[in-house]
Amino acid sequence: MAVGLGKNVFPQWEGLVRRLSLLYFRVFQRQTVDYFNTGIDVFWKSPVTAPALFFFCENDALCDHEAMEEIIEYWRKRGMTVESRKWKESIHAGHLRSHPQEYLCTLETFLQSLSLIPLRAKM
Repeated sequence: MAVGLGKNVFPQWEGLVRRLSLLYFRVFQRQTVDYFNTGIDVFWKSPVTAPALFFFCENDALCDHEAMEEIIEYWRKRGMTVESRKWKESIHAGHLRSHPQEYLCTLETFLQSLSLIPLRAKM
């Protein structure tokens, strides 16, 4: 995360941001690193069994695409419905902006697969 913060938020000060982030994580380890690690363990071991959709990319410094692929495969092996869309290049949390057609098509296909009751106006 420290590397990704530097690359994405302040690329001109990447080294400084990385070092300050690592210091912050060390000083507040219980409130940051330990907390995030616990959350990751829960995410892996006790996933919500509802269908899931993941959007991610290979060039994201804040999200390890190989770890995403690993958890997607793990959840599928556990019988969960998991859909995903991966791009070679995109922007962290900005896939809709970078790839609007593909994003919306994937999202629509996923939502249609859920067989949800159509929403109706209450008026």
